[in-house]
Amino acid sequence: MSTHDLLQRYRAALPSFLNPYYEDPIQIDHGEGSYVFDAEGNRYLDFFGGVLTTMIGHNNPDVTAAVRAQAGKVMHTSSLYLSEPMIALAEKIAALSGIPDARVFMTPSGTEANDTAVLLATSYRKSNQMLAMRNSYHGRSFTTQAITSHSSWSSTSLSGLQVTFVQGPYSLRSPYPHLTGDDYTNACLADLTQLIDMTSAGDIAGLIAEPIQGVGGFATPPDGFFGSMKKELDNRGILYISDEVQTGWGRTGDHFWGYQAHGIVPDMLTFAKGVGNGITLAGIVARAEIFDTIDVLNFSTFGGNPLSAAGGLATIDHVLDNDLQGNALEMGNRFRAGLDQLAADHPWIAEVRGRGLMQAFEVVEPGSTEPSVARTVQIHQAAKDQGLLIGKGGLYNNVIRMAPMLNVTAEEIDEGLGALRRAAALVN
Repeated sequence: MSTHDLLQRYRAALPSFLNPYYEDPIQIDHGEGSYVFDAEGNRYLDFFGGVLTTMIGHNNPDVTAAVRAQAGKVMHTSSLYLSEPMIALAEKIAALSGIPDARVFMTPSGTEANDTAVLLATSYRKSNQMLAMRNSYHGRSFTTQAITSHSSWSSTSLSGLQVTFVQGPYSLRSPYPHLTGDDYTNACLADLTQLIDMTSAGDIAGLIAEPIQGVGGFATPPDGFFGSMKKELDNRGILYISDEVQTGWGRTGDHFWGYQAHGIVPDMLTFAKGVGNGITLAGIVARAEIFDTIDVLNFSTFGGNPLSAAGGLATIDHVLDNDLQGNALEMGNRFRAGLDQLAADHPWIAEVRGRGLMQAFEVVEPGSTEPSVARTVQIHQAAKDQGLLIGKGGLYNNVIRMAPMLNVTAEEIDEGLGALRRAAALVN
């Protein structure tokens, strides 16, 4: 079927709030490694991975073989039955999490994982009060919309939670853009302390935060930022939840989990996206005592199903066996150097930010911080025309987001940078 006809069916069958990328959307037919091919046979270098989800390459042989083998046995049983793939995956994630006496509960999506984290925190603390970061995004469910501070992604203001948003890592548009490092951290810590003292009843359940804000445009805090905040939270018994949906599994290069840049261990962490390399897989890790606050039967029909668990095990093993965290560090540094040069060459790039193979740049009017959505659309489209798929995001939808595969090669990084340079030259 032609792409034009498929687009008409898309618009007729799906809700109006869904809208595909590009003026001329592409129909991805198949992929191989870092590349995807559309229905017309055009090849694209994929530096977005279906929103940081295809993490170790399309049609990865290890993952494909594991999923095929499991599909030939049984694809679904639910967690009401014993499932060796689910249990093996939970054991592996618990050991990797760094959380003591860890238990793992699996869900189909990061939204549901974050929803569960809020359920646990509010039940454990017997409070409906939550803290979250400004410029955050945690999902599209009724609960996770309440802890999302991102107006372009907020579908409703209704909630049973009382949420206070504290100053997060987006320094460019914070009240403290002139501060860096510890000075910025201390200013945000003072904001946190004041908000707790002034706006809460004292028994806040938890703070949920992304180590690097995903939809928020890869806003990246100074090292130790969340460590300072957690000390204040610990003094008050408030739980700390690390939303690792986009930062987990070695993506940042320096660390396996994003939280490790801050010298702490969270009370809970949530995961999703890349762990299944495209398979529907997510979940939450927490200490047993936190999970034990739920004393009724609670299960997820699709969470940890054998097919997803097999894909997750193969993905994690491939990451560990091939030191893809190390590759993310090396290739991330190579990518960042090229992006920094791109920013130096174009005054409409305000800053480059991110870590490892999670990089972004913010597009503005030259000589200011005023968002330039038109230029963002231009470079997004121009990159696609140059054979490179990248993402968008940010509060004003003026941030280009990029996340190459964890096993990306130096040649592919250079190819992507070349496409970006050609695309940037076409921006007015």
